[in-house]
Amino acid sequence: MPYTLQQLAERIGGTLHGPADLMITGARPFHKAGPGDITFLDSDDHAKDLAQCQAAALIVRQGIRDGERPVLEVAEPILAFAALYPWFHPQPSMPPPGVDPHAAIHPTVQIGPEACIQGLAAIAAGTRIGARCRIYPGVFIGPMCRIGDDVTLYPNAVIYHGCTLGHRVTIHANAVIGADGFGYRTQGGQHVKIPQYGGVCIEDDVEIGAGTTIDRGTFEPTIIGRGTKIDNLVQIGHNCHIGRHNLLVSQVGIAGSSSTGDYVVMAGQVGVADHVHIGDQAVLGAQAGVHKDIPAGWRVLGAPARPERDAKIILLSMDRLPEIRQDVRKIKKHLGLAG
Repeated sequence: MPYTLQQLAERIGGTLHGPADLMITGARPFHKAGPGDITFLDSDDHAKDLAQCQAAALIVRQGIRDGERPVLEVAEPILAFAALYPWFHPQPSMPPPGVDPHAAIHPTVQIGPEACIQGLAAIAAGTRIGARCRIYPGVFIGPMCRIGDDVTLYPNAVIYHGCTLGHRVTIHANAVIGADGFGYRTQGGQHVKIPQYGGVCIEDDVEIGAGTTIDRGTFEPTIIGRGTKIDNLVQIGHNCHIGRHNLLVSQVGIAGSSSTGDYVVMAGQVGVADHVHIGDQAVLGAQAGVHKDIPAGWRVLGAPARPERDAKIILLSMDRLPEIRQDVRKIKKHLGLAG
């Protein structure tokens, strides 16, 4: 269904510069947009290719103009485009409220209003499910869990016993929350397991990616702070305390009893040793190996992790090692030194 630019501007709260009655028939990404489409300009790379873009209109940041076509000014073009996209590309409807008869639900489970529990989900004794939750097939929720309102659990997510999920939490397929922490002591030549009694507490507005695992604490819960977003295939060990609004990218591994402040960013494949603290707003570059505390606001790279400036100097120097080696040999030969 086509819409006028005025309708689209009202939908996203944008400022229109161009004909209000121009009809838009589709929404597509920048390099795929054709005549009649609206797209968004969100990077300098796209700006260089404006002449090749065939879109009828652009969503842009405030203050940007394109003399060739109308624009809608907004604060965040990609978010505005995402709001318009479903108008032109209808998404699958959410499952209706209700409990599928093929779900296995213990009689003591409490289910909030307008929840949707699909077939082959299993919920154990004493668990409480909040309002408007969506629980997909294959999900298992163990005994005595507390699930807040508006929680979404995608297929085959597993929530072990005694875990707590806040409101508006999303857990993607095959994630495991609350498995035993990796705790052992060696006695008499054998590895003796330390029981893991703590659960996991996930605060409000957290999203956890597919295949991610978060271990339960030993005596107190592992904690994931409010607003934190965790990518696919991340491992968080027992007794960790992850702060608020962290971003943990794919394949991050955090060993037990480590903690982070607020607004910490860990890029892909970062590894954090046990009993380490990462300060507020620290940024850990891809594949950083962290074996000691990182102060608030630091940016680090490398393994072992070093301040970003030092790590970049080392990396640049490594590219010149063959040349430096030759220079050292010439100097030693000139000085009559052996080797």
